[in-house]
Amino acid sequence: MSTPATPVKTVTPVDGATPGTRRAPRLGGFNRVLLSLELRRMLRNRRTVFFSLLFPAALYFAFAGSSGSDERVGHGNVAAYVMVSMALYGAALTTASAGSSVALERSVGWSRQLRLTPLHPLAYIAMKAACALVLGALAVAVVNGAALLQGRADLPAGRWLACALLALLCSFVFAALGLFVGYVVPGENAMQLLGPGLALFAFLGNLFIPITEGTTLWHVASVTPMFGVAEISRAPLTGELPWYAVVNAVAWLVVFVAGAAWRMSKDTARG
Repeated sequence: MSTPATPVKTVTPVDGATPGTRRAPRLGGFNRVLLSLELRRMLRNRRTVFFSLLFPAALYFAFAGSSGSDERVGHGNVAAYVMVSMALYGAALTTASAGSSVALERSVGWSRQLRLTPLHPLAYIAMKAACALVLGALAVAVVNGAALLQGRADLPAGRWLACALLALLCSFVFAALGLFVGYVVPGENAMQLLGPGLALFAFLGNLFIPITEGTTLWHVASVTPMFGVAEISRAPLTGELPWYAVVNAVAWLVVFVAGAAWRMSKDTARG
């Protein structure tokens, strides 16, 4: 006796989709849950929190507490000048750290796992940029809060806010740098390279000690990554925005973004 064939259950396509196909998620997979998980993971790194958020504020107290911090500079005073400089330094540290975290993710195989999901590479980059923006905003807020607590920084409220926003926006240059380095340097070595590198860039960018204009050192410093963004961030305070500072900032942003995109494409192809 023959056994009756088991009827095959047909699957009705949903919204016209073909059976066996996987629909791409909205926004390439970028969502608040993934963003919040990434932020919590970064904030659990105590070294990052200390050096990126608290160290620039400590530097502000050290520099702005010296004699002469009440001297006038543009529309503010020396203490306000130091505040903007340290806010940019803190934002650069945090955004670079957020970008360079891709190095650790690659070393443990997390990036390879993400490539097996519907997460689009552009959504992954957008998530890193959003995390960098949040962490950079925290760094700027901590330094500005330290300045308010000390009470020596003198700057009109509108210009104060403009300096803070410009420092945050300019820090995207270093988010791109961190991402680029994260795709080149393996594991935790990325931030170990970026930390001293950013300190050197900050020195050459007139964040720690003013460099006399026209000197040989000034000409060398004027082509380094921190120089242009520092001038832009302090423009509402000083009332000056040299054209070469804008060219410097845009050029380095293009270089770092292009480098990160190139290394990411190489990494994706290898996966």
